[in-house]
Amino acid sequence: MKSKRIHKDAKAQRHSSGAREGRPARACPEEVIGVSHSRTQVKRRKAFSEGGALAGSSNAPYPWVLGESSGDEGVTKSVDLTRGALPGSARAVGRTTREGKPTARQSNENRAVPNGRRKSVPTREVKRPSLGKAVPVNEQAIQLALPFDPADAFAQADDVAGMDPQPRGPIPCAEPKSEDKFEYVELVTMESATRFLAMAFQNVASNKGAAGPDGRSIEEVRKLLPRLLPKLTKELLKGTYQPGNIRRVWIPKSGGGQRGLGIPNVVDRVVAETVRLLLEPLYEPTFHEQSHGFRPGRSCQTAIAQARSIMEEGYEWVVDLDLEKFFDRVNHQRLMARLAQRVKDRRLLVLIGRMLKVGVVMPDGVVVSNEEGVPQGGPLSPLLSNVVLDELDSELARRGHRFVRYADDCNIYVRSERAGQRVMASIKEFIERRLRLTVNEKKSAVARPEERHFLGFRLRRDPLEGEIEVLLSKRSKERLAVRIQELTPRNWGKSLRECIRQVNLYLVGWFGFFEICTEGEEKTLLSADAHIRRRLRAIQLKHWKTKRTMATRLIRLGVTTKTAWRSIYNGRKSLWALSHSTAVDRGLCNAYFAKQGLVSVAERWRLKQPNIIAPGAPILPPG
Repeated sequence: MKSKRIHKDAKAQRHSSGAREGRPARACPEEVIGVSHSRTQVKRRKAFSEGGALAGSSNAPYPWVLGESSGDEGVTKSVDLTRGALPGSARAVGRTTREGKPTARQSNENRAVPNGRRKSVPTREVKRPSLGKAVPVNEQAIQLALPFDPADAFAQADDVAGMDPQPRGPIPCAEPKSEDKFEYVELVTMESATRFLAMAFQNVASNKGAAGPDGRSIEEVRKLLPRLLPKLTKELLKGTYQPGNIRRVWIPKSGGGQRGLGIPNVVDRVVAETVRLLLEPLYEPTFHEQSHGFRPGRSCQTAIAQARSIMEEGYEWVVDLDLEKFFDRVNHQRLMARLAQRVKDRRLLVLIGRMLKVGVVMPDGVVVSNEEGVPQGGPLSPLLSNVVLDELDSELARRGHRFVRYADDCNIYVRSERAGQRVMASIKEFIERRLRLTVNEKKSAVARPEERHFLGFRLRRDPLEGEIEVLLSKRSKERLAVRIQELTPRNWGKSLRECIRQVNLYLVGWFGFFEICTEGEEKTLLSADAHIRRRLRAIQLKHWKTKRTMATRLIRLGVTTKTAWRSIYNGRKSLWALSHSTAVDRGLCNAYFAKQGLVSVAERWRLKQPNIIAPGAPILPPG
């Protein structure tokens, strides 16, 4: 059995030979020890036994183990190979010509190349002294015959790569770096939050909000503030503060239906504002630049300006997404998980969780538990909503979409209707499966921007000049008409000056929001001013009561007697019809209401527009 094993080993060594003497092939064990190739088993055994005599020198650094059979027993000999005792080693084993002469050596030829591990980094600079150890041609056969790499091969490989030799063994893994790059994260603790209590109360008091379920107003809390702040600080640091319930209030929505607001107690609003002041500097720098809702320095105007710039690039189809009851359906687990990625103080996380789980006192006095959603109306809810929807912003940016988001209203701009349908389907699946929210299919659509209502505006490309116009949406115009009708009732029981004051309060705020409209809405603004003045004329005629008094007052305002009496007594006319008669228009003219202090939105819009100066006549040189 042992002789068979020796025979197999010798056969394996014979097949592993790569070339013969005089050829540019690799050296094999048989050629190294000077044994010619034999086909018969007897000659092969004899050749191996004769080749074992080469191990006469004791300074051979590379031992080779050979097997020899002697009778029925197999004997294993260790043969030491010397570099000088090799027959045929004087011949070149590199590249040769057809006549067997060695070719011209290249700069990197006849050098030992280690077969160790590959370079871990790209080679930056190869230093000539750092290359592998040069081996003479007559000794390279030994190097190629090695079944393993020498110990210094790894060091040579590191030197070639321009690296210091690394210790063998498992490569240590680098410590994971925190995703948060801001040093402010270390300061987000409950101790830091208590320093904002006084500032938080000033912010809550400036909003002049209503009382919560406990019935305490802001003024009552202000009187108790010196004793309240130390108590709040102590409870917050211990983690024993328990927020109270919130009061549900229903307000009408512009598109129909009602929106539920949650009004917390004044003390709870102070604590929520404290948490907001602490967390906002942590999250605000990381929010996406195309998110404009409830962020400092951003507003609806900035969102419309960005949408206008996107349309100028050729994206003239919009995917209008509307989230159904977003504030009422925020998943608490996902929200707390995202907060825990940066907020390391457990007391803050517990406090926010308690604020989300507080009960809701309905108008009939029934307390309802809250398992999902963010109370809309508290100081902390806008920040939490942006934390939730920031994941949507990141996904849209990762896909390369052009979008603008304001709170739960999101518009994605594409180049074609077909692309819009595809984006609508994929983003809807992401919102419902990943964010666990619901898309309102009735209010969401793929259409032209001029057909959709976005933050009270609609965008349209001017067919003549090709510029993007910012116009009022149909819903905004209807709201303006309804609100003017409410502010100028026919049976107004106070003075006309008081009615004008109420109208001015609304018009100043309305214009501050819609002042970014372009020239396409100038006629709409002029029409709104005319409609307001006519309703005020009808109120003034109602206050004068009789036609005789009307004619007398109009004559005092500069209307001719004939025109005044003829206009007032010409048939049976209602007050609304008389408000647009010739005498009334002349007496209660635009200048009259301007003296009364009535605001004109058209005039304010003109003042906001840049002054356009016509170019003057060219100045010709003298002579």
